[in-house]
Amino acid sequence: MPSKTSPTGEATGDVEPAGNPIDSYREHVAKLLAPIVGVSAVDIVPRLQTTLSQDKGDLMLAVPSLRIKGKSPGDLAVEWAGKFPSSDLVEHPVVSGTFLQFFYKPEPLMRNIIKAILRTKQAYGSNPQLGLKDPENPSLGKKTIIVEFSSPNIAKPFHAGHLRSTIIGGFIANLYETAGWNVIRMNYLGDWGRQYGLLANAFELYGDEEKLKADPIAHLFDIYVEINKVSAPEEEIIKEKKDELKKAKEAKSDTTALEQEISALEAESTNEKARKSFKRLEDGDPKALETWRRFRDLSIDKYKKTYARLNIHYDQFSGESQVEKFRMDAAAKRLKESGVSENSEGAVVVDLTKDPKTKKLGKALVQKKDGSSLYLTRDIGEAVKRDEIYHFDKMIYVVAAQQDLHLAQLFKILELMGHDDVAKKCQHVNFGMVLGMSTRRGTVKFLDDILRDAADRMHSVMKGETEDQKENQNEKDLQRIKDKYSQLEDPEGTADILGISAVMVQDMTGKRINNYTFDLMRMTSFEGDTGPYLQYAHARLCSITRKAQVSSEELNSADLSLLKESHAVNLVRALATWPEVVQTTLKTLEPITVLSYLFKMTHMLSSSYDVLQVVGSEPEVKKARMALYEAARQVLNNGMKLLGLSPLQRLVSAFW
Repeated sequence: MPSKTSPTGEATGDVEPAGNPIDSYREHVAKLLAPIVGVSAVDIVPRLQTTLSQDKGDLMLAVPSLRIKGKSPGDLAVEWAGKFPSSDLVEHPVVSGTFLQFFYKPEPLMRNIIKAILRTKQAYGSNPQLGLKDPENPSLGKKTIIVEFSSPNIAKPFHAGHLRSTIIGGFIANLYETAGWNVIRMNYLGDWGRQYGLLANAFELYGDEEKLKADPIAHLFDIYVEINKVSAPEEEIIKEKKDELKKAKEAKSDTTALEQEISALEAESTNEKARKSFKRLEDGDPKALETWRRFRDLSIDKYKKTYARLNIHYDQFSGESQVEKFRMDAAAKRLKESGVSENSEGAVVVDLTKDPKTKKLGKALVQKKDGSSLYLTRDIGEAVKRDEIYHFDKMIYVVAAQQDLHLAQLFKILELMGHDDVAKKCQHVNFGMVLGMSTRRGTVKFLDDILRDAADRMHSVMKGETEDQKENQNEKDLQRIKDKYSQLEDPEGTADILGISAVMVQDMTGKRINNYTFDLMRMTSFEGDTGPYLQYAHARLCSITRKAQVSSEELNSADLSLLKESHAVNLVRALATWPEVVQTTLKTLEPITVLSYLFKMTHMLSSSYDVLQVVGSEPEVKKARMALYEAARQVLNNGMKLLGLSPLQRLVSAFW
């Protein structure tokens, strides 16, 4: 994205912001430095880094990174700064030890960045070229990425781990879409196994058609709990009898009667009945398959509605049930023929401890003694299947850190059995745990419960009914909140969006791998770096736009040279870095990178309102300031949508 040049080859002060405006500044500075330094501009560009704080400039060059010999880096910095020619885009470089700091010139920056944002709108920050198979030959098309995330188990609670996977996975999918990739969002459901035999039997005993249709996930979980109340004591008795048997054998006593008793208990147990029921399902029994499909389809329909509230959709609801037996058999056969797997006391394992490089991965069990397959076998078959169907360029598994070993074993075994081409394209994006989550269902927390709790809390805040508000605000303020609340068109809908924003932002605050404590009071506050605060910042900008009544034509023709205040200049410097933030996040896959930027930018906005007033200012100044605020609103909107939030257009100032 080069800067425009005059016929003599000198920069005119305009840049073409096609993807990342900072790149054009890098190229410009690098071209001016190259003849001074004696290093090609191509080699200088990647060494020009953005700074962490604006007082250190906008771009910074670490002189030692160019490895010029003969003089000390400090002396070279002084020499190069002295020789640096005048520029229409950047000020004269500042020497700071062994660093050169470059500050953008305000007027061309205002013109380039604000106009670029107003022109490209929601596309500002995106760079579709990053997703091309070959940027030099766009006809080859986009790269394809599969993002597997959420992946709850049907009939089991959608727990906090699934919530984190859903939020982080949705963000990563949005991120790659912004970068121009063809993104396949996949939900790999836990929809197969003995528990479905247990569930089918439970429905015969405790099922209720009306409750199933009304809330399939909750009802299936409830009957699953009920039947486990029966099976758990049975299994405890069987365990005790087996312990007796072990002691009797050690004492060389006659165990015939005890063995017969255990066999009889097992044969009549709830779990044995579940095993037989699931066997019928595996064998394709029409009635068993019909029941299973109903459970699965009704659950997916319910999930879709909940996901929609989080702005998440899926291209494919896959699952353990979708991995064909022949694929698992083929995987087991290939493991055996390649010498990767071996028999161990009747089971089949892959011993990764034999190689010093993979010793930490231990022994992976791929087949039980009874010949039944395990998750690992299914995952191998599924990974190969996805490669055959989608020919993906990358596949990301968004799964909790507790599964680090499992995913590491999967990737290594794929490599060892000859699918190294698939293994190299796979990545595990992990995350920590959610602590301190309360519940309405004893030890269980459903996603709908979590979102409902947050929405209820936000609704109370909006009505001025929280204990904090009653203690800390006077009657006049509380009445003002109630009056404003009555003017809202859809208070329940607004509370729902605020609650969802609260939950999502709290989850993304901090590095993914860190555990965090679920704090409903903290997350639903409008004070501090929270989801409601971001919504407030966006709604306030929308309010300024409505009150100013400046048309888009007037914004586009605004004289941006009138924006001379440091608050305006520094805000635009921040807006210029948004595409850079997106590109950096593609490397880290950390939502906090985006979130930190948005909070920093909104804090700058908040401190600007008193200085850069719109109402009451001169008409031309008003247009210029509104152009700035609209650019800021657009970047905030883009960032919030990238995170998966729904930016609100209206909120009532009396809430804060």
